[in-house]
Amino acid sequence: MAASRTAWKAELSLVFRRAAGRSVLAERRHEGPLVVQKPLYPEGSGVCHAVLVHAPGGIAGGDALTVNLSLERDARALITTPSATKWYKADGRRARQDGHFRVAAGGVLEWLPLETIVFDEADAAIQSRVALEDGAAYAGWEIACLGRRASGEVFSRGALLQTLEISRAGRLIWNDRIALAGGDRLLSSPAGMAGRHVAGAMAIAGPGALPSELLEQCRTLSPAEGEGGVTALPEIISVRYLGGSAEHAKNYFESIRRVLRPWYAALQAHRPRIWDS
Repeated sequence: MAASRTAWKAELSLVFRRAAGRSVLAERRHEGPLVVQKPLYPEGSGVCHAVLVHAPGGIAGGDALTVNLSLERDARALITTPSATKWYKADGRRARQDGHFRVAAGGVLEWLPLETIVFDEADAAIQSRVALEDGAAYAGWEIACLGRRASGEVFSRGALLQTLEISRAGRLIWNDRIALAGGDRLLSSPAGMAGRHVAGAMAIAGPGALPSELLEQCRTLSPAEGEGGVTALPEIISVRYLGGSAEHAKNYFESIRRVLRPWYAALQAHRPRIWDS
C-alpha cells in the first residue's frame, strides 16, 4: 500500500520587491501543499522574513517539491522553516526538492531552513541553484541528519544527494555536491563522516573578498560539539560542520552569521522568531 500511494507534487513561487524603502512579498503562487506564512518584519521594514510550510509534514518516495525565489533590485528576504523537514522511506522512488533562486543587484537572500532528517531507506535529492547579479548577496545553509538517532535508527540503507550551484552574472562560482549512501563505509571512515550522523554546509557569496580580520574572527569560533571549519575563497565563504547535533550545527552557523552579516548585508544578525516558538 505504501508503494502505491499518490506522490505529492508541490511548487511555490515568490517574488520580493523593494518599494518605498520596504522589502515586500509582491507576488506569490503555489500549487500543492507548499505554502508561505504571512510575511514578518521582526527587524524592520528593510528585510522580509518568510516561513515556508509543507502541510503534509514530511516528504516520501516520489514526492517532488520546487521552490522558486526571485528578489528584485535591492530587495532583502530571509527564508526559513518552522520545523525540521523529514524524508521518509522511499519505497523505490526518489523524492526531490529543487530550489531556483534569483537575486538582482543590491538584493540579499538568506536561505536558513531548519535541519533535514533523512530516515533509514529514504532516497532524497536536495538541489539548489542560485543566480546572482553583480552586487547581489546570498547566505544559506543545509543541515542533514542521517537516521533518527534518538529512536536508535541508523542510516543503513537509502541515499542522500545534496547539490548547491551558485553563479554570478552567468558565471559559475560554486558547485558543491554531497552524495551519501546508507551503510557505505564512507559514513564510518575517518576520511568521511567518521561515525558522525549530522553534516552541515553553509555558503556565503558576499560583496567581494572577505576582509582578513573577519576571517580570523570566524576561525576563532567552534561548535559546542563536533567539528567546524571555515574556508575563504575569492568569491565564496564555505563553512562546514560535522558532528552529532543539528542544534549545535545551527548554533555554529548562527555564530558565523553574526560575524559576517554586517559584511554581506550591512545589517546586524537577527534570529528568526519562528525558531523560538
